[in-house]
Amino acid sequence: MNEEELKAFEAEINSFVGQVVYPTTAADYDINETMVRQWAEVLDETNPAYLDKAWAATSSRGHIIAPPAMMYVWGQEGFQVTKGRAPNAMSNLVATFNKYGYTGVLGTNVKQDYRKESQIGDTISVHMVIDNISERKTTARGTGYFFETLSTFTDQHGDTVGTQRFKVLKFIPQDQPATASGDGDALEVPTRIPSPRGHDNKWWWDACDAGKVLIQRCKNCGALRHPPRPMCGECQSMEWDYIESTLDGEIMSYTCLRHPVIPGYPKDPMIAVIKLAEGTHFVANIVGCTYEDLSIGMKVKGKVEQVDEKTVLPQFYPA
Repeated sequence: MNEEELKAFEAEINSFVGQVVYPTTAADYDINETMVRQWAEVLDETNPAYLDKAWAATSSRGHIIAPPAMMYVWGQEGFQVTKGRAPNAMSNLVATFNKYGYTGVLGTNVKQDYRKESQIGDTISVHMVIDNISERKTTARGTGYFFETLSTFTDQHGDTVGTQRFKVLKFIPQDQPATASGDGDALEVPTRIPSPRGHDNKWWWDACDAGKVLIQRCKNCGALRHPPRPMCGECQSMEWDYIESTLDGEIMSYTCLRHPVIPGYPKDPMIAVIKLAEGTHFVANIVGCTYEDLSIGMKVKGKVEQVDEKTVLPQFYPA
């Protein structure tokens, strides 16, 4: 793009700022104990404020509450989205980026702010807008723009429960050809999206490349944690080391991603939340069986394998 074309493009994408993605819409289901329990089981959350009625009855609240981080869960559309959804401000913005070659997409961060506790029976509504679009940025992934949506969650009384900001980078991939390939040029076979490696997790991925799955351990209290992060959630210590996992595990939850088909990934990949023998939970692909073979509580064994030309990952097989 020349300077004039760039200004016109930026004016076009900035016209989306302030547009409503979702008007205030109530969730189809009220907050309920079943979903809270399932969410807690998958994340290994044991806070009695969410799960123990007897304990909660003696607390200052007098009742159990929903985990604040679940506020985005209640309004999810479910499996029906695989049948398609009507265009909205965000899909139109993404289409505009794609039209001009900004086909790369990377969710960069999510920030939630909690204002009010919710309890069983509350109805949560969400209102989402496109809040801002950055100036043109040059990143390690490519040149592009960050856009941020702002979701505001309210209850049946109109009180704000919390907000969520979700930031996405739309960029021109560095390896994207400037022109279409000639008839004699071989197309590169798509591979999986490379793992983001930063200061807090590069050590883990480097170990995975070497065929090991390591679990971070707090040096102060001994608590294990995964995925890697700088601070212990139990005692807030910043000192840590690690142990190597045996990769023996048990399926806690599983699904099969049948839509959409993603280039570089196997068709209908099976994904599970696995409780490792060491106690931490781990998300990985299940291979070596069919979806019908899977069940909650099924014993599995992991192997660190080369899954494509560029990627090494732990995968789990029926034990």
